[in-house]
Order: sequence, then structure tokens, then C-alpha cells
Amino acid sequence: MGDDLTNLSAVQLRDRMAAGAVSATDVVTAHLRRIAQTEPQLQAWAWLDGDYALAQARALDDRRRAGAAIGPLHGLPVGIKDVIDTAKVPTENGTAIDKGRVPSEDAHVVARLRAAGAVIMGKTVTTEMAYLHPSKSRNPHDPTRTPGGSSAGSAVAVAAGMVPLAVGTQTGGSVIRPASYCGVVGFKPSFGMIGRSGILPQSPFLDTVGVFARDVADAALLAEVLAGHDPADPATSPGPVPRLLQAAGSAPPVRPDLALVEMPAPPQTDPRLRAALEELAGLLGDRAERVALPPAFAEAQAIRTRINQAEMAKCYYSHERRGQALMSGELTEAMAAGKQILARDYIAALDWRGVLNAGLARMFERYDAILCPASPGPAPDGLASTGDSAFNGVWTLCGTPVVGLPLFQTETGLPMGLQLVGRVGDDARLLRTAAWLMAQVDGTTPGLKQEEIA
Repeated sequence: MGDDLTNLSAVQLRDRMAAGAVSATDVVTAHLRRIAQTEPQLQAWAWLDGDYALAQARALDDRRRAGAAIGPLHGLPVGIKDVIDTAKVPTENGTAIDKGRVPSEDAHVVARLRAAGAVIMGKTVTTEMAYLHPSKSRNPHDPTRTPGGSSAGSAVAVAAGMVPLAVGTQTGGSVIRPASYCGVVGFKPSFGMIGRSGILPQSPFLDTVGVFARDVADAALLAEVLAGHDPADPATSPGPVPRLLQAAGSAPPVRPDLALVEMPAPPQTDPRLRAALEELAGLLGDRAERVALPPAFAEAQAIRTRINQAEMAKCYYSHERRGQALMSGELTEAMAAGKQILARDYIAALDWRGVLNAGLARMFERYDAILCPASPGPAPDGLASTGDSAFNGVWTLCGTPVVGLPLFQTETGLPMGLQLVGRVGDDARLLRTAAWLMAQVDGTTPGLKQEEIA
């Protein structure tokens, strides 16, 4: 029974534990065994203590045996990116400047996880302060390649079966890109859906909490638990939490229409990915129409970078004061660039979210979602870079929900992701569309396998 548990989805595990077929201790033990097998090569964890995880599982089993109510994530192991505070557990933000830092309180999202019955399995590796300097983590499909960043360990842990669920953050492409490279589902919800208090701020206008899972339903399950008002995060607001899991499990009332777009000034796209996209477009037929993004999107990547660098120069100033010599060249250069940005240009850049979403509004009147690559191709060879986020940053700037889907792979089995983009606030509809698409296509390249699209 043990190792088989690591092959089940989070929803399957939840249902088996709720029915009493397996215990939380069984589930955590199986995943700890899987970690022991894979962690030496893949290096997904910044902090892990099996006794800590098992103590939580036993307490949850005791609670269930006593007849107490159990939460929607009862017994499910979750990996937490190491920029997210965990009470009495190290949170070192991927930097030597914070070595030995142990928060006294949980971040908002960790508190919600505990309340929902999740097992905090440990802290997953982040790149240095969630920026671009590569981490120690390795791609589970080819350890000589990058897993992406900055939520590297979270993507690796889910892809390798170490945990069924993990939490990350995205300021540029830090959820969707590693999900693409590692072959898992990544979900970056609408800006403001999930509270960020207790998380290292890099760029408050852009920073977004996201999740990793093996399928769309699992991502919806986790995101629904995390969603809701965070009184300490002004980007969130009181209101009902969308029924994300229910939406992901429901059929669209009519067949979705998708807009297939070319990103402005894209990096060189791998020809294998282009071929897979063409095959998918042929499969979808009149359900996917090629559409041009509004001209303003040509400026979006530069605008996002401007905001990111200006806010990083402010948010990371205290770290720079305490330990500039410990910062990487990538981070030092970005901080220096941020200090040179005029207040006028930064403030003007903040207006672009509204401008870009106004341009998208007409597209979303006609189409259920926008479809485009999640990355330029498979994970780049070598470990000197975390890859290119040019396909992701524009959507982070817009604040739109995005689902990264592991639909394609190369002839040697390297994943290549697709992303679906929805209207701000339409997260449930987007997840429903994503689940529909995954049900139609079993992505392999060459040769997309398909069910009948109806």
C-alpha cells in the first residue's frame, strides 16, 4: 500500500482518508519514503523533518478517531515555498542573509492550510529571495536541466511524487514556468484572491501566491482552501470564496472557444513546441481561433520589469543593508536598476494593468480563455539559468488567472507546458475550461492523443 499512495491524486487521497481506507500517517509515511528515494538527486527541500510531519499526521488521525470534524485537506502533505513563514520552522528565503531565521507566526496561507487539516511537510527550495539566481534543485525529468524558478522546489516535489500538493509564489513566471519544465499543473489565481501576509514581499503590485498539483482538480482543491480575505493584505477583500473544485469537476455548458495568441516579441520558440501547438490547433478546429493581442501588449514585458525592479529596490533594501556582499550578481544588478527608475515612470507603469485588461475585455467577450505556450520549450540544458519567463510575466502584470497544463512533451520525454489565461476574477470558469481541455488531450509530441472533442 505504502508507495502506491504517492501515485494517487490529492482528491483520491482525501477521499480514501475520509472513508477510513488509509490513515494520514500512512500517507505521510509513504511520501517520506518517496522523498528518501529521490531527494539526494533532486534537492527539492530547504527544510524537512520527518518526525515533524508524522507528528501532525498522528494528531490528525487521533482527531478523526475521536469523531471530530475533518478539514478539506485532511492528512494531505503540502510543500511550502521557503519565502512563506512557518511558525517555529526555519524560513530563510533562499539567502544566507536570513540563515537561521525562524518565524514566530505562520503566514496567512499556512494558517489556512493547518485549519484545513493539511500536513505541513516541510519547506521547498526557492531561488535566492524568489529572484533569478539558480537554486540547488534539479529537474526530475533530467537532473542536468533546470527545474525553473523561483518556486523550483515546489514544482520538483510535486513532479517527483514527494508531495501531492505544494504552494509557490509568482512575480514574473515563478509558478507557471517551473510547472511547465517539470510537467505538473501550476495555477496562478487572479491577483488578490489569496492573501500574502507573512510572505517575503518582492513586488507587492505583482506578487501572487500560486499552487502546484498533478491535475486541475487537485490545484482547484488547494487554491480554494487558500482563497479568501486576508485582513493584513490590502489586495484581498471580503467576499465569498469561489467554488473552484466544483467548477473544475463540472462540464462546460457549451464547448469552450479559445483564442490562440502569439506573445509579443517572443524568445526563440522550440520547433517541437510549435509543432505540438499546431497539432493542438488542428485538433481543436474551430474551437481555437488565432487572435492578435492588442498593440499595447508589446510594451508589457518592459513595464512589468520596471515595476518589479523599482519595488524590489524598496522591499529588499533592509536585506541589502544587512548583507549586500551575500547577494548574487543577478539580485544586485536588479536592485541597482530599480534605484535608477524615476518615480514618475514607476507610477505611470502602475496604470498599465488597467490599460491591458481593457484590451483583453473584448477578447473575453468572445473567448472563454486565451491559449499560449507556458515557456519557449522544454527546460534548457544546464543549470546556469532558471529559464525565460517572457511568456508569463505579462499575465502577472495583468493580474489574470493562469493555469499551466502539462500537455506536451518532446520525443525524449521532456515536458513542455501550455497556459490558459482567463479574465480577472473568472478563476472558476478558467479551471473548468482547463479541466475540459485536459480531458480531451493526452499531450505527446509527435502525435497528440485525443478523445472526441464534443
